[in-house]
Amino acid sequence: MRYLGQTDYDHASTHRIGVVLVNLGTPAAPDTASVRRYLREFLSDPRVVEVPRWLWTLILEGIILRFRPRRSAHAYQQVWTEQGSPLMTISRELTAAVQSRLDAVRPGRYLAGLAMRYGQPAIEPVLLELQKQGARRFVILPLYPQYSATTTGAVYDALAAAWTRWRAVPDHHFVSAYWQRAAYIEALAESVRKHWAEHGRGDKLLMSFHGIPQRYFNNGDPYHCHCHGTAARLAAALDLPASAWQLSFQSRVGREPWLKPYTDETVKALAQSGIRQLDVVCPGFSVDCLETLEEIQGENAEFFTEAGGTALRYIPCLNAAPAHADLLSALALECSASWPESDLSFDPGAEAARRGAAWRALKG
Repeated sequence: MRYLGQTDYDHASTHRIGVVLVNLGTPAAPDTASVRRYLREFLSDPRVVEVPRWLWTLILEGIILRFRPRRSAHAYQQVWTEQGSPLMTISRELTAAVQSRLDAVRPGRYLAGLAMRYGQPAIEPVLLELQKQGARRFVILPLYPQYSATTTGAVYDALAAAWTRWRAVPDHHFVSAYWQRAAYIEALAESVRKHWAEHGRGDKLLMSFHGIPQRYFNNGDPYHCHCHGTAARLAAALDLPASAWQLSFQSRVGREPWLKPYTDETVKALAQSGIRQLDVVCPGFSVDCLETLEEIQGENAEFFTEAGGTALRYIPCLNAAPAHADLLSALALECSASWPESDLSFDPGAEAARRGAAWRALKG
């Protein structure tokens, strides 16, 4: 087996820490062919769809990929910008903001990179590029505040698969969730307060999270609990009584039961109950994407008004806001605090010279 990433290893080089932000991914373009390629990779992951592979392959290739890409491409076209996919554009801005904060704390020590679980840039090429720039240890930050096997677990699978091809598996710290962090809750709360200050406060606040099949929760996925914990803490930070907020789950597909209550049914019921101004925040999404912009701000806003409501006002994700970049950079610093700088060759003294001489002698 040919191992990757080690052929140009220099024992005398300065060692740095790679900080990799990982998001879900996006098609390269909002057209049917690009969306089909993206969906094939995404929906082929057994973490995402827990169905026997032979059966799911028949369904995916024979039905889903024949019809869904065209509909999904139309949805992506509604949110695409001149810069491209919002998820990609904002994730890049967030990564740059994290790099800036890390540079301010320890210039030259950290390298921040952005990877996507599905599509490009893929995880392993990003790891290899950071390694070329001197990264020998890694902090992996999946941009999913709440853990689910379908999201964070899938990132870990890709990471582990990549490192099976590396001769030297690097020290690393993997952040599986950060919903319980006070800084995350306060950043969410401040984003809601800011929206209320600019647009007024609605009759109710709906916290909509991406759903997963109920079966996954029954089999031990903690995501449902993390979402409820997030919602309760956010409500407490905003000093909201129980009557002023509600939780729901969006983006369900297929016929089997998913986590309830469903967002689309909830917004209709709230409008029918007399709620006229509904504020919606999506605490499970780190940056705005198809599910927040097209599904909530577009589709569900229409459901709400058609059912008798006046306006559904979507509160944007944390995106590249300073508080969000502060949180992620603080996580990276905390995770790497136990790695002594003396082991990272920042002082090019006698030890580095000795190791460099030994390396050159071995290389001939």
